[in-house]
Amino acid sequence: MAYEEAFAYLEEKGYGDRVSVFDVSSATVELAALAVGTEPARIAKSLSFLVNEKPVMIICAGDAKISNSKYKGYFHKKAKMLTAQEVHDLIGHDVGGVCPFGIKDGVDVYLDVSLKRFEKVYPACGSSNSAVELTPEELEQLSGNIEWIDVCV
Repeated sequence: MAYEEAFAYLEEKGYGDRVSVFDVSSATVELAALAVGTEPARIAKSLSFLVNEKPVMIICAGDAKISNSKYKGYFHKKAKMLTAQEVHDLIGHDVGGVCPFGIKDGVDVYLDVSLKRFEKVYPACGSSNSAVELTPEELEQLSGNIEWIDVCV
């Protein structure tokens, strides 16, 4: 169901033709890069956290990792990722297909500056075998991005 919601959202915004569905898994950065035919760094991975009892999604480059000190400096909390069940319940997608499209209300979405070095990036589209090709600017417009942040290394 999550794929259908994400795709419907992108279709409504005029980006449905950019979505790819694969015959193979794209559930990890490495698998997504193989499926798309790009380098892993260009996969826009979605990491989900709980901040003050509110779900937060940070989308970053596939080769980036959360910096605990930068995260704490920004959110004033220690980084604690959601469990797979919490991601499903609070975000609305399952791990392996998490993206900022067609998500539940109340999720704050942030984009990490690690994405800005690329002309095109590839977030998932709600399933473990899909991706959508976007520029970082398009991802910003489509994701409901609160702001660009720098919390990765």
